[in-house]
Amino acid sequence: MQWHSVKDFLAMGGYAFYVWGSFGITFCCMAIELLMLQSRRQRIMQAVKQEAI
Repeated sequence: MQWHSVKDFLAMGGYAFYVWGSFGITFCCMAIELLMLQSRRQRIMQAVKQEAI
């Protein structure tokens, strides 16, 4: 597929809602996963510190 302008690229041949929505949902899921991992790591580290005392 060739795009002749930025507008054509963003329109994605009429499938812009599906394409950009998919990218948005994927990005949100990945960001949530990173936040959950960070939270889980903090809880584990706190438990290990309390156990060491």
